[in-house]
Amino acid sequence: RLQKLKEMFISKFGSAPKFYARAPGRVNLIGEHIDYCGYAVLPMAIEQDILIAVEPVQTQVVQLANTSSSYLDFTTSVNNIQINKTKPQWHNYFLCGLKGIQEHFGLNNPTGMNCLLDGTIPPSSGLSSSSALVCCAGLVTLRANGKTLSKVELAEICTKSERYIGTEGGGMDQSISFLAEEGTAKLIEFSPLRATDVRLPSGATFVIANSCVEMNKAATSHYNIRVMECRLATKLLSKSKGLEWKKMLRLHDVQIELGVSLEEMLTIVEEVLHPEPYSTEEICKCLGISLEELHSQILSPNMQDVSTFKLYQRAKHVYSEAARVLEFKKICSEAPANALQLLGELMKQSHISCREMYECSCPELDRLVHICLQFGAIGSRLTGAGWGGCTVSMVPTDKLNTFLKNVKKAYYQTDGQRLAVENNSLFATKPGRGALVFVEA
Repeated sequence: RLQKLKEMFISKFGSAPKFYARAPGRVNLIGEHIDYCGYAVLPMAIEQDILIAVEPVQTQVVQLANTSSSYLDFTTSVNNIQINKTKPQWHNYFLCGLKGIQEHFGLNNPTGMNCLLDGTIPPSSGLSSSSALVCCAGLVTLRANGKTLSKVELAEICTKSERYIGTEGGGMDQSISFLAEEGTAKLIEFSPLRATDVRLPSGATFVIANSCVEMNKAATSHYNIRVMECRLATKLLSKSKGLEWKKMLRLHDVQIELGVSLEEMLTIVEEVLHPEPYSTEEICKCLGISLEELHSQILSPNMQDVSTFKLYQRAKHVYSEAARVLEFKKICSEAPANALQLLGELMKQSHISCREMYECSCPELDRLVHICLQFGAIGSRLTGAGWGGCTVSMVPTDKLNTFLKNVKKAYYQTDGQRLAVENNSLFATKPGRGALVFVEA
């Protein structure tokens, strides 16, 4: 693949690349939509990745090209990075990583580059192709400008810089892209960012299945509305418990301030919040603020038109999912005889909560989870933001081939469009390694 990329690079730019950077996609085994609430998640890197061939150049221009003809070439001056939030095109994700590194170091005369990108992560599939591109671009910019940072620092810069495109992400995708190690999943905790190995039990294989419904986080408001609903739930829970609610931003902060367990937080949610949606007027009444204060101080610019928010359901999902992550890690560490069954049960519960409490599933994902369980998966759930994208299933290794054959038949071969992309849509994966740079020898 490197050789092929090199040949394409030479034919495109007329000279050879000096180095290559690679950043992997990821699958989140459990812990959906809780990283931006401050809670630990449990992803692993996959073998699919973004690979960029790079040649630093004397001119202060970045030329971007893609091995796929679906993506148009793009050229810009490195001194004037403009990121268009209204159209999340592929080159804007590259620009996020570029801008993040430039701003971190305050680079006045950043190096120009010729870059050719090749990606094997299915786009808009919930396997983090966009974050892998941001991370890879950050790594490329760092190397081209002769700078160094730790993996943790890179992950934190790339998390912040992806927000230039308008996605209020929490940092899981960037962290696993840099901190992953072959053969192990990771428990990733935030503030401070740290990663702990989680050895997955033997006897099972993780299988990714793409629903073939594309979901682009930056192009829809579903994702950012959920972030805001969690923030509003944080404010209402804090206020009811006499905490300094104006300072509280994440559901995790409430638990820490109160010094209680996740189970106790679930009880507090039941006592304080009601299942019916909250209007902006009711939120203002609960917090004792005016509508104008709500709009100017709490709601982000792209949330100004939303008039109702579901707080009870979102908080219930976050606290119960955070507990499932810790339970998942505990089972992996203790490795009881029925570990696979217990982990499978947690994955099933996670999917139900994503579907009913967080409402981030879709009919195709639900059908795919059902098919995977029907044909022998011990556990199955949506992975990534949801509203499309992929499922991850835990399948007994000795039943893997039959499972793949049956799922292909039941989900992909019934639909011409899915059949066309079947080969890239259903695959077994092992925990892969994190981002790195290759230098031409």
